[in-house]
Amino acid sequence: MPFDRIAVLDWSAASKPKTGRDSIWLGVSGPDGTRAENHPTRTVAEAALHALVRDTLAQGQRLLLACDLSFGFPTGFAETVTGRAQALAVWDWLGTHIQDTPGNSHNLREVAARANAHFPGGGPFWGNGAKLDVPGLPRRKPALPDNLAEFRATEHHARAQGLYPKSCWQLSGAGAVGAQNLVGLPVLARLRQSAPGAVAVWPFEDPDTPIVLVETYTALVDGPVRAADPALVRDAAQVSLLARAFMAMTHAGTLPRLFAPPPANAPPEEGWIFGLGHGAELVAHLSNA
Repeated sequence: MPFDRIAVLDWSAASKPKTGRDSIWLGVSGPDGTRAENHPTRTVAEAALHALVRDTLAQGQRLLLACDLSFGFPTGFAETVTGRAQALAVWDWLGTHIQDTPGNSHNLREVAARANAHFPGGGPFWGNGAKLDVPGLPRRKPALPDNLAEFRATEHHARAQGLYPKSCWQLSGAGAVGAQNLVGLPVLARLRQSAPGAVAVWPFEDPDTPIVLVETYTALVDGPVRAADPALVRDAAQVSLLARAFMAMTHAGTLPRLFAPPPANAPPEEGWIFGLGHGAELVAHLSNA
């Protein structure tokens, strides 16, 4: 069945309320067109996501929520930290340990150090951008523990296609996404728990539910983003245009091909970037929309 609404989420690990560039943006495309919402805190954004899910279910509709977050970690991390080689076990582990206040303060660095303590050496997480040292969290990149990779299979595929996602282990520095993952996945875990049986996380679960969560990468439509109105915040352009592209594929009946299983060499616990390998098709649908 097609989706009635498409939402694309760009998260933030800011430690204070923030709007505009590098803050939380949610692009929503549906029967009433496409809009971009800018939320100043993770608490406000989470409330908006829960409201979107409740409204979708109340109207008997379907929602695809595509998040610019890494849904999984390189093979070996989940089992070492949680005892289960499952990405969703890490979501629940983070949900138990991450503390996030309405004012956007958080303990993600301390939680990263707690995860690091399961491994020998200094990593895998690194990049303490705070003034105070956090015991167990290196400021600079350490040698990775044995048998733990820097990138997931999906990120290697993305790099081979000219995209350059950062490693999930890097918490600070230009383009780092690791911090967003640590404070974003607990939000998605609670969203999933709020509607048991109605929310599926692809590719770990069958996407035949009213609400489907997928990991995506907003750079898939980077060309149209660069051509967008320069007065528009880049993050707003990214979430809006990608939501429109996915919706255009829904209307064309071609979106199901993006749910094809990941390649056989991709470990199931790592997840996969939804839309990877279909960038040209997404851009073409935008041009025709």
